Amino acid sequence: MAKFRRIGVLTSGGDAPGMNNAVRAVTRAALAGGVEVIGINGGYSGLVNDNVRTLTARDVSNVVTHGGTMLYSDRCVEFKTEEGMARAVETCKKYEIDGIIACGGDGTFRGATDLSNRGIPTIGIPCTIDNDITSTDYAIGYDTAMNTVVEMIDRLRDTCESHARCNVVEVMGNHAGGIAVQTAIACGAVGCVIAEEPFDEDALIAKMIRMKNDGKRGFIVVVSELIPDYADPAFAKRIQEKTGIETKFARLAHVVRGGNPTLRDRVTAAKMGSRAVSELLAGKSNLVICEQNNEIVSLDINFAQTADRIYKGKAKPEEIEKYSADEQAVINATVAKKQQYFKDMLALIEEISG
Repeated sequence: MAKFRRIGVLTSGGDAPGMNNAVRAVTRAALAGGVEVIGINGGYSGLVNDNVRTLTARDVSNVVTHGGTMLYSDRCVEFKTEEGMARAVETCKKYEIDGIIACGGDGTFRGATDLSNRGIPTIGIPCTIDNDITSTDYAIGYDTAMNTVVEMIDRLRDTCESHARCNVVEVMGNHAGGIAVQTAIACGAVGCVIAEEPFDEDALIAKMIRMKNDGKRGFIVVVSELIPDYADPAFAKRIQEKTGIETKFARLAHVVRGGNPTLRDRVTAAKMGSRAVSELLAGKSNLVICEQNNEIVSLDINFAQTADRIYKGKAKPEEIEKYSADEQAVINATVAKKQQYFKDMLALIEEISG
């Protein structure tokens, strides 16, 4: 097994609170093992454009409270080309980077696989507020984002109650409803619209009218972004017209991404960062670090991506057929668990919302 002398760490895709904690954990764990660390600025574009720097223990000593990413991020189209990937590999060779730990979402993991396939051992750490990596129960940044949403909705609720008003609140998620269903429960929303399950607008209207007649004054409806006809002020207008309840539309947008990471994100980042370093220094590659049933585990990144593509309806038959019957059963169980989760969360909202 080759000895690792120097590893790189990068953050890619959308920033997520806790990314800095992951970078810190990777840096400290590697240095403790006698391995130098190179910070790659701007995600994969830093490799393509030779924008890197050495990280010391001091460089990461005060980043645990900061949101965003100290290594910055970018969505590098050039890295998807053969020329761009060749330049990225050349940068690794130039700085004698023996392996890379990549923090981000599914796009980041595809890039990690590309590097691994070109001889640069790479391991992924899930960092995305959307929590939309199917093989992990939890991704760094998710808890902080939800707490930010809860704080914002709590403020809106005060006004709703004062003025007998409804607020339709659009939250981030990028086609994933995790933030929406959790915050809807936490904030006592009367309804929640997500892409994962059908939504009955007429049933919501009937419920709101009944609750209004029973004396309820303030209403919250949470909508996950990018859902046609619902993540739109027109939905709030329809509610007002059909219920007689004054209804406003609030789009929280990118405020959800920022802020100091919560305890859960800090601790999860520390665990995942440390595990990623130990796996890399053990000579392993093309893995993604996941949390399953409250345990930190490592999975083959291709396996994880296949589960993700099946869950999102993007997998081709040949992708699935290359796995054994037992492996397909594990993938299908992972997908079914995710699907059932959203059914259960929506059922809970209905049960306790009135």
